[in-house]
Parts: sequence; structure tokens; C-alpha cells
Amino acid sequence: MKHTVLGSSFVPRKFYPRGAHFEPALEDEKLYIERLLIEEYSPTDMGNFELQETEAYTIKVSKDGHASIKIASPLGGLHALETFAQLFFAHSSTSSGSYTPYAPLVIKDGPTFEHRGLNLDIARNWVSPADVMRTIEAMAASKLNKLHLHATDAQSWPIEIPALPDLAMKGTYSQEQIWRTEDLEAVQLHGAYYGVEVFIEIDLPGHTTSIGNAYPHLVTAKDVPWPEYALEPPSGQLRLNSSEVPPFIESLLQDLLTRTSRYSSLFHLGGDELNLNAYLLDPTVKSSSHQVLQPLVQAFISHVISVAATHSLTVIMWEEIVLDWNLTLPSNVVIQTWRGSEDNALGTILNRGYKTIFGSNTHWYLDCGHGYFVDPELSNPDSPIKPPYEDYCSPYKNWRHIYAYDPVVGIPQSQRYLILGGEVHLWGELTDTVNLDGMLWPRVSAAAEVLWSNPGKKPDEGTTRRLADMRERLLMRGVGAGVVQMEWCLRYSGGCRL
Repeated sequence: MKHTVLGSSFVPRKFYPRGAHFEPALEDEKLYIERLLIEEYSPTDMGNFELQETEAYTIKVSKDGHASIKIASPLGGLHALETFAQLFFAHSSTSSGSYTPYAPLVIKDGPTFEHRGLNLDIARNWVSPADVMRTIEAMAASKLNKLHLHATDAQSWPIEIPALPDLAMKGTYSQEQIWRTEDLEAVQLHGAYYGVEVFIEIDLPGHTTSIGNAYPHLVTAKDVPWPEYALEPPSGQLRLNSSEVPPFIESLLQDLLTRTSRYSSLFHLGGDELNLNAYLLDPTVKSSSHQVLQPLVQAFISHVISVAATHSLTVIMWEEIVLDWNLTLPSNVVIQTWRGSEDNALGTILNRGYKTIFGSNTHWYLDCGHGYFVDPELSNPDSPIKPPYEDYCSPYKNWRHIYAYDPVVGIPQSQRYLILGGEVHLWGELTDTVNLDGMLWPRVSAAAEVLWSNPGKKPDEGTTRRLADMRERLLMRGVGAGVVQMEWCLRYSGGCRL
């Protein structure tokens, strides 16, 4: 922490008019903070925090330079130290160290939601473990605490499974694009150091074409024209009535979850976007009837949940499992909603009594507005890929739109205890290691503020300046965050309001 505060190189000159004197004069009398006292208390001694008391903290800096932090847990300590570091700026005179313009001060803080996450797709394009570690550090700066790795998909299986070595060897794009077991452990451990719980999604039984590269007998509708059998190429899903699939699932999950459960109590099994037509080609089913498929999907999902339960894991799954398939599920599962607010997915899930995580594609899909990955077939006059070549969830979700998202509007107070929190999503069709940072930041920080404080606020100039400050601090940490605001507007407060 001493290095973080004293080593800051953030001189906030772009937040003041040119030529303004915004720093303490070097000849002024200086008062130094010589030590920082950190005390841990029980949550009941921390004051009246309504939610998530264990992550709460209080910071005090007195007029005479005494600084103290009170916390209810080590996680609260990490948040408090992050806030404390963000109170300081570097002096433009390089020999003068850091200063804070805010003392004396008292900050009493705690989060609204316990699950404050980012869903990051590392399957469709290569995203390295180093990229994810950098992302974790940026998440901690914004007080996010859950990193959901969408680890596998139809296109690629980059995760090494020693019990099933051919999965990654044959399922990834290249041998250089494999997350080895030590890579995954290093990322989870890095998350633990920064207070970010890293958990894995293995999307099942759909989005599993890459399994067929190693085990073709387990997958149906592989190597057929994809538009009729999948939302994205290539098509292929696990067979639902094959006696060979359950032991494969057990081998896969026993290997993976034995390792990941050391660092996370969560496992995401996916369960979304199952294509019914694919099962017309499944020799164990030969039907696309929802009535025929429903009990098979029920048996499959129940089996996955039972395996996860042997590792004492809480299972998360996408909303389709409830809304489209109406499965019978244990009461402790968590349902993640994603479809737009007009579908009222969140309200419907809550009415059924499930704990939920929100993150609507109308507000929190970071990949939207960048265009489709599908090329137009010029010989097809009816091709849906046509000017202006928008993707299905356009337009682009700018940071103000993300900040203005109010997921709990219209939700009765009596049901809000079931809402664990939310995740902002970056699907990876058009993202890789090169443009990752700019796709995430600073928009993820806008979502983080919604998750930490009460949602439903409208962005204003204060929001802009806070986010621009965070952007500068992320840049100092080596994160390639995008621009929040034109510099003139930051320098001349009030000059860009209408």
C-alpha cells in the first residue's frame, strides 16, 4: 500500500484550467501521515450498514494527520486500502511525493450488492492469463469481487483438463492457446490476493461443439450447415440420451472442480441457447419436440448439479433453464438473467423464488454495437447482413447508458433480498488480447459503481469526473482504458453541460 500511494504518478492537471495552481505549494508547511492504523471489528460494531456488512469499512484522517481504518473483514480491508490510495495524487515536482487535498475526512462505506461481477469470454478469441490478471487488478480498483470466466464454447476449448487431455489438445485453436492447469490456478490465486473470486463457466449442454473435436461420438449436429442448428458457427451440442455422456461429464467436472473449488464456491454450468433442431440429428433422440426434450434436459442438468454438489459448490445457470425449460431445481441454485428488461426475466425468476444475478443485454453487454462477425453472402439477395451492418444488440452501450441501468426498478422490496447482484458482460466474438482493455474500461467501472452504490442514479458531471479520475488511475496501472471525456470539459468544470 505504501508503494501504491507514494508511487502514484497521477498528476491531475487535466482536471484544472491551464495555468491553474491546483497543488500544495512546495514552501507550505507540510503535515505527514506517518502511519495507518487498521483495526478489525465485528460487523455490529461498524455502525448501521444495511447490506454486506462484512465488506464495510470506515476511513478517518484527522487534522493532525492521524489515519485509521476500521474493517469488518479482510475484504473490507482491501476495499478500504484501495479507497485510501485513491485519495492521493502525485505532485508535479517529482521529488515531493504524494498528497491528498481531502483531509481531514471521514468515509463510511459498504456495498449494496454482494455479487459484483464481470463475465469475460476467453473462448471465442484468445485472451491470455496475463490479460486476465491485469483485468483482476483493475476490477479490484473498482471494488468488483467476482470474475466469471466463460471458459469454453462451440468455437474453442482452451482449458486443459488432465483427465481428458484431448479436449484442449484438439479443441483449442492452437497449442499456444491453451490455459494450462497452472495458468488457471495462478489466475484464481491472483484473484484471491485482490479480493476477486474467479469462477468458471463450462456451458452445457449447448455451446459444446469443441468437445466434438476430441470426442465426436458425444456431439450431435456437428459438421452440418450451422444456421438451422445453432445461433453461431459451428453447430454441435452434447447428445442428451447417450449413455457415454454422463461418465464424460463426471470425468470432466471431477477433474476441473476439484481444482477450482479450492478458490471459489461457485460453478456456472451455462444452460443457455439450446437448439432444438440439433436433436433431430441426435441418434439417441431423433426429435426436436420440446415435450420430448424437456425430461432429457432435466436429467442432464440434474446430473451436472449433483456432481457440483459433491464439491459443495453453488451452481449458477442462465435464465433459459427456468424460463424456457421450466426445470425442477434445488432451491440453492442461482439464476442469471440476461435478456432485455421488456422480457421481465428478472421479475419472473424472482416470482419463482430463486436467487438471481442481473445484467441485461439492453444495458450491460459491452460487445454490442461493434457489428456482426458474420459476413454477407453476396449471392443471397435475402442475406440478413446488410447496411448498416448492425449486430443483434446494437447500439453501443456507452458508459452513461451503463451507469443509468436500474435493474431493480419495479421489483417489490419483499423480493429484493433474492437479488445477489449483477454482472456486466463481454462476449468475445470481436475481442482478443489486443483490444481487451478498451472494450472493458472504463465502462466496467461505471457498472461497478451501480453495483457498489444504490442503482437508479442518473449520470451527471460529477459522475463524469469520478470516472475520468478512475480512468487516469487505471492508465497508471498499465490498463489501456478508453477516454471518458474530452480534456477541455475536464479542465473547465461546468463548460460541457446542457
